[in-house]
Amino acid sequence: MLSAPRRPRRILPAAVLVLCGTLPLPVSLAAQATTVAQYIGTPEALEITSARRADRIAWTVYDRGLRNVYTAAAPDFAPVRVTRFLEDDGTDLGQVELSDDGSVVVFVRGSAPNREGWVANPSHDPAGAERAIWAARTSGGEAWRVAEGTSPALSPDGQWVLFVRDGQIHRARVSPTPAASPLDRGDVPLIRAWGQQRDLQWSPDGSKIAFVSDRDDHSFIGVYDVRTKTLDFISPSVDFDDSPTWSPDSRHIAFLRRPGTPFGQQRQAGRGGIGNPPGPAYNPNQPGGRGFGRGGFGRGGQDDAPDGREQRPGLYRATFPGGYTLSLMVADIAACGTEAARVAHADGGCGQAREVWHNQPDDRQFPSIRSIRWADRSVIFPLDRPGDEWDRYYAIDVSGGDPTPVLLTPTDGLIEDATSAALSRDGKTFYYCTNAQDIERRHIWAVPTSGGTPTRISAGTGIETYPMPLASGRQVAVLYFNYDTPASVGLVASAGGEPRVIYPTAQPADFPQARHVMPQIVLTRAADGLEIHNQLFLPKDLKPGERRPAIIFVHGGPRRQMMPGYHYFQFYHWAYAFNQWLADQGYVVMSINYRSGIGYGNSFRQAPNTNARGNSEYQDVVAGAKYLQQRADVDPTRIGIWGLSYGGLLTSQALARNSDIFVAGVDLAGVHLYGNSLDSTALSYQSSAAAHVDTWKSPVFLVHGDDDRNVAFAQTVGLVQLLRARGIYYDLTVIPDDVHESLVHSRWVDTFTRAGAFLDRFVRRREPVPTAASGTGGR
Repeated sequence: MLSAPRRPRRILPAAVLVLCGTLPLPVSLAAQATTVAQYIGTPEALEITSARRADRIAWTVYDRGLRNVYTAAAPDFAPVRVTRFLEDDGTDLGQVELSDDGSVVVFVRGSAPNREGWVANPSHDPAGAERAIWAARTSGGEAWRVAEGTSPALSPDGQWVLFVRDGQIHRARVSPTPAASPLDRGDVPLIRAWGQQRDLQWSPDGSKIAFVSDRDDHSFIGVYDVRTKTLDFISPSVDFDDSPTWSPDSRHIAFLRRPGTPFGQQRQAGRGGIGNPPGPAYNPNQPGGRGFGRGGFGRGGQDDAPDGREQRPGLYRATFPGGYTLSLMVADIAACGTEAARVAHADGGCGQAREVWHNQPDDRQFPSIRSIRWADRSVIFPLDRPGDEWDRYYAIDVSGGDPTPVLLTPTDGLIEDATSAALSRDGKTFYYCTNAQDIERRHIWAVPTSGGTPTRISAGTGIETYPMPLASGRQVAVLYFNYDTPASVGLVASAGGEPRVIYPTAQPADFPQARHVMPQIVLTRAADGLEIHNQLFLPKDLKPGERRPAIIFVHGGPRRQMMPGYHYFQFYHWAYAFNQWLADQGYVVMSINYRSGIGYGNSFRQAPNTNARGNSEYQDVVAGAKYLQQRADVDPTRIGIWGLSYGGLLTSQALARNSDIFVAGVDLAGVHLYGNSLDSTALSYQSSAAAHVDTWKSPVFLVHGDDDRNVAFAQTVGLVQLLRARGIYYDLTVIPDDVHESLVHSRWVDTFTRAGAFLDRFVRRREPVPTAASGTGGR
């Protein structure tokens, strides 16, 4: 069992921190048969990994604030917990990774630091919090702390873990016995090189380490030989080398190369002049430092010359000879680290790279390639093509065949991020998660990496994400969801079939699974004619002729898509559960997938005039409200709204612009002012709720943690001043040291319970809104 915390700690529920008084739970809600805690009290699988040479998987679980790692192996795949973190103390856990044989699992505990480098401390521990790499043996025993760090790269044999600290590469021994040397403890760098090191990649045989070394206006691919303890750079040049990926035999590395930064794009801030070394005050973390993504990497093909200035070739726009801007390179690095290589490459370079493919001059299709992965005889990569409605993956042969890019995913559907794609262990099959042919859900598809016709392998009406192929190739592990099934771990046969859920083996006894309703897909049209997809939750006890109160939910992001089932993002998993609870309480609930969200094509995601450019997505919220007003089973005078983050933004917009429609709202960590302009004629200001606060009449429930890393806490500070000045009733909960989405489960139970009570008062029962001076708000 893990050692006890440094001192006993008591986690204060958010209600204790209410600044404007408490809100008692109404008798009408207290008498209901279900509680919010029951709906969000299920174990949730959050991420999966698999071993390369054994049919074993590991995954992280959030269970009422307890975050732990589980594992399961063939043949029975019985789930076993391998850690014992048994406090709801807000210590996050993730980035799980298995050794090749599945015997060791590593993971990270602690939140990502904020801009000031501060790790979240939501339990208010006086000693502070840390972010550290931990490990455990899948055969059992106590988990142990390896080193302070993040983004671990575990060696294939599970004996070492790499990580980056302060731009340098550290290595720590993965052993419960503390290492004797500072080097093996990860206290001092294993590789200390100029620049910022990143993207650490072990060779499959564990003999070498590849990485990217960013050098401001160029970057190198470094290769460290573990046996000889030597460092080489692959074909060093004046260009940006990135995204190294190993061949299965560990003899080759493929990488991307783009032109270095031309004079016209080089930054002068803090320097003695263009091209000169930085002065003493130079800060590489400020704009102008570290060229990755700043006028260098990925931008060699763009022309940033001021209007009217002479544009000489190579001064503002950098290209390779022939006018192209991207090369796919392959290097034979088998000799790197040897004495022969050091003699042959006295300049510090090794493994002469050859170009196997490049894009065409003025190409607008392939310059956006950012990451590649070696797959059998090819490298594969995601691509967002201009003018294409959907995400695609391509393959390029690097074995000497035709290097023309081959489209792997002709399916029209979203492939959301890196967790949506995976390779079989032999590299011959590409698995991906998409909403192709079922736009409201996600399913797993497979296609040969050499090209062919993709096929859907996960059958049924559920939702499957996060494909993770097993070593044998016979099954794929997935996260599985359904309208009444919270986040689970399932196995899908590679040949196809319905997922077999292996975790959890049973839901908590008080989980109200039978009381869930299957959401209906409802289409609405905004004022400008755009079609919007929504989910409608109707109470099970709804009788003909009844007119019920209604609630609109607006997701955050805005690049999100809500589905007719539990969600793969943790907050939206809870939001879906809360919507089910609201329906169980008798509300008609509508979840709106407004424009600028994902899942409905790139034109929808990139819709014009959204955000600070006019907030055109708000009309989709109004369209949903008007749809509800016209339903025979909805009382048009009792419609509320709630959301977090961008959903909080739209909630505040609804209350500010249309208190005549929305009688109350729950705004969690919302944005209330775009940008910094207070000019009343500025489009960004007019697009903000702050510009319309004079017509805000409805009461609002506000919750915000002051260590929010997504939405500045100042957004709520500023809003409250506006509400106070106008006597608008609000109920406010401030949570010191907590983040955008609270890390403490008891606070979520409290927040959702209080939000339900607030909606009961002002939507269901339409209580008279107290004056700010006499109520809990406005003080």
